[in-house]
Amino acid sequence: MGDVAGGSAHTPTVGRIALPERTRSPWWELGRRLLAAMAILVGTVLLVYLDREGYRDAGDATVEDPYGTISLIDAIYYTTVTLSTTGYGDIAPVSDPARLVNAFIITPARIAFLVLLIGTTLEVLAQRGREMFRIARWRKNMGHHVVVIGYGTKGRSAVETLVNNGLDRDHVVVVDPSPIALADAHADQLAVITGDATRRGVLQRAGVAEADQVIITTGRDDSNVLAALTVRQLNPDAWIVASVSEHENAPLMRQSGADSVITSSDAVGRLLGLSTLSPTLGQVMEDLLSYGDGLEVAERELLVNEVGMPPQSLPDQVIAVVRDEKVYRYFDPVVTLLARGDRLVVVRPAKELPWAPRPGTHNEDFATDED
Repeated sequence: MGDVAGGSAHTPTVGRIALPERTRSPWWELGRRLLAAMAILVGTVLLVYLDREGYRDAGDATVEDPYGTISLIDAIYYTTVTLSTTGYGDIAPVSDPARLVNAFIITPARIAFLVLLIGTTLEVLAQRGREMFRIARWRKNMGHHVVVIGYGTKGRSAVETLVNNGLDRDHVVVVDPSPIALADAHADQLAVITGDATRRGVLQRAGVAEADQVIITTGRDDSNVLAALTVRQLNPDAWIVASVSEHENAPLMRQSGADSVITSSDAVGRLLGLSTLSPTLGQVMEDLLSYGDGLEVAERELLVNEVGMPPQSLPDQVIAVVRDEKVYRYFDPVVTLLARGDRLVVVRPAKELPWAPRPGTHNEDFATDED
């Protein structure tokens, strides 16, 4: 579902059968390994008992029977102390066949028994237990997060922008069916739900119902529309930002529930055209879209000492004013003078400079509606 351009190395083989991975509880895995360990134990007991004439029991040895009689209980006892590497030495193989069986059959069985019962069992319990605990804790703490549907080039850039502006990676959930996207998201330390975002169950596992924002950026406009419809059904209040490849699909995307629609092909085309007509203008637009250096576009609160001032007189370069959830250009007569509750869209240095301090970052009072 990502918009990653994949070469032939990443293209799935046509007609290849891929069975779903089975997910079993750690207790099922533990039981299976215990049964395998019991099979090794029982098989070794039978080997020892059937060849009991080749063993000596020092505890039962008498003058009449210097080797002692090996009973079934003795065989069980010898097998358990041998496989567990305890080895008290009271029962030992004395005949050549019995020693060969111990060397070439019972010794490998002992190694397999220890690896199977101890090493693998502890690994399964620890790994599955930690994973189940992490997922349970993640679900418990998840809420007011951002869901990113499609982790291709656009999805990665969107997440990078959010993280660079202060969003914690723990509050981002990626939804994408691609194994390439899964690997990329995990490399970026992001939680991933693997699956088709047009399915309700997949979005429910991603916690869409509790999300504040949802970014939809798959490689197909039809998938974006279906995903937006499903998201809006699960969460009527989420802010949905979606991308479309073609401008003609933007109205359909808005009707599907998207609050903001970005037409990627038109945006790229306009930047290409501007860069062709005016290379310097293209450089400025690229500077505004990049992060961390040069200029940036930001939204901030209005300060108390800025109330009643015209937008053009502020230290930041104001390009728009948000009033009553509507956006006005800075030259609009409606916002000739700024009022409490306004928010400003500004162009400012990406990094605070001595000659260009950032208003609102030095303990100034904000002019909110509650003041």
